[in-house]
Amino acid sequence: MKKDLQGKKRKNENKGNEASVWDRVAGIYDIFVYIINAKVHKALRKHIENLFEPSDIVLECACGTGMLTKSIAPKCQKLIATDFSKKMVQTTKYNCRNHKNISFAVADILNLEFADATFNKVVAANVIHLLEDPYKALDELDRVCKPNGKIIITSYVIKQEKKRNNMFTEAISKGTKYFKREFSFSSYKQFFIEAGYCDVQCIDIDGFVPCSIAIMGKRGD
Repeated sequence: MKKDLQGKKRKNENKGNEASVWDRVAGIYDIFVYIINAKVHKALRKHIENLFEPSDIVLECACGTGMLTKSIAPKCQKLIATDFSKKMVQTTKYNCRNHKNISFAVADILNLEFADATFNKVVAANVIHLLEDPYKALDELDRVCKPNGKIIITSYVIKQEKKRNNMFTEAISKGTKYFKREFSFSSYKQFFIEAGYCDVQCIDIDGFVPCSIAIMGKRGD
């Protein structure tokens, strides 16, 4: 019992430390988004905008500073933007202050406090490679997605000829924890197939820090 409590305490401390790191990053993250990796993120936003219907109720996990939030909001009926970092949520709320169909919350992608089958579309942006247990996150995203809905997950990937892309991935790895997974374009799609998804479509975006968008239906659909 004592060991269980100690283990739980360590896990909570690790979560708190990770959140505080992203709290510190929140103020400078947009330099990477809009300057350093601007070409990739511009293409990412363009593709994302085409994935939503006006009637959609959408959950966004790992909203960061609101890059995709601003693209999704005009395309859907209602959007709930969440992040593990309180500062990131505050930044997104400010950046998206002109959009009236967004609500904001601090949330853990591994333990979402939403009912089953709540959302038409579920989005998780550039977070899956940072998680100790990405399969648990997939289970949660799948759980809150409605039947015939879509799960949309973006991630940075590595160029196949290199171990690490550049200074940014190195800096994030050193500043937080090491990336738990380093995907190539091909291994990223395979990751979801091995997790039980049958209809995985990936949109690959090359650039300074490449990115891939995985789009799939709910398991069992």
